[in-house]
Amino acid sequence: MVPVGCGSLFAMTFTTCHVTISLDGFLAGADQSLEEPLGVSGERLHEWMFPADDGALLEGDIASREHLAKQRGAYVMGRNMFGPDRGEWAGSDWRGWWGDEPPYHAPVFVLTHHEREPVEMAGGTTFHFVTEGFDAAYAAAVAAAGDGEVLIAGGASTIRQALAAGVLDEIVLDVSPILLGAGERLLDGVTDPGLTPVEVIGSPRATHIRYRVG
Repeated sequence: MVPVGCGSLFAMTFTTCHVTISLDGFLAGADQSLEEPLGVSGERLHEWMFPADDGALLEGDIASREHLAKQRGAYVMGRNMFGPDRGEWAGSDWRGWWGDEPPYHAPVFVLTHHEREPVEMAGGTTFHFVTEGFDAAYAAAVAAAGDGEVLIAGGASTIRQALAAGVLDEIVLDVSPILLGAGERLLDGVTDPGLTPVEVIGSPRATHIRYRVG
């Protein structure tokens, strides 16, 4: 999908989103914090990808993890996904949840209300902080991605903005068979964008659904 007024560069850039949600639609549990970045019980969502038992992925989960780990040309995420800090960045040395070498290996554009210089990490990841809103962050990601895909990494608010802007070509949901009851619900207030399921793969730990958007 291409937002009205966007040029041919946008039209050529495949844009996807891939996240795990609970059966009742939450991307994260309640009370997110530095100690519990995914909120209360939120880590349970990802047991399909990081098994707590013998560490082995189930056959039905392998393709979805590979899709999630696929290298993209650029990424867009919200500040809440980048870290727990709020307000001005002054004095903050926060560099993300992912250690010295984040898994992105590409430019990542972080939505924020407060200016900050880019943060370069090992392995090719650079976090760029965008204060002009989603459209500006997405345009920068498209330009940086070249011939690559853009992935809207989250969190829920950023994904909702991507849906509202009409830039998503697909969305992949890993539905974990748990109920969180509260937290950050993915699709609150979203106008139906027209979702067509094109692939469904399941395991005892999750159901993986790939939708075409529009």
